[in-house]
Amino acid sequence: MPAIVYPDWRERVVYSFPGPQPQTLAEMGPFKVVLGGLEPGGKIPLHPEGAAVYHFLEGTGWMLVDKERYPVKPGVTIITPPGSERGMEADTRLAFLAARVT
Repeated sequence: MPAIVYPDWRERVVYSFPGPQPQTLAEMGPFKVVLGGLEPGGKIPLHPEGAAVYHFLEGTGWMLVDKERYPVKPGVTIITPPGSERGMEADTRLAFLAARVT
């Protein structure tokens, strides 16, 4: 399988309110990579999922992991363990990349 290249993530992100419309960038068996965007005030409610890595590309807000709140901004990376509950809240327009095992 050849490499998948996205020269500019901004061409793929969809910003939405009240919740995200994640764009799938890659799906290989149980491994999935999505690009998500939230408008200011947008939220993703707490929900359990498998292990995941979230890398924030744009904006500011909060990542909730097992009821702990972590401030996010461009460059922040959060790794969540399998089965943890996670969610998000956008203070400004927020974009993130998530890689997870489904």
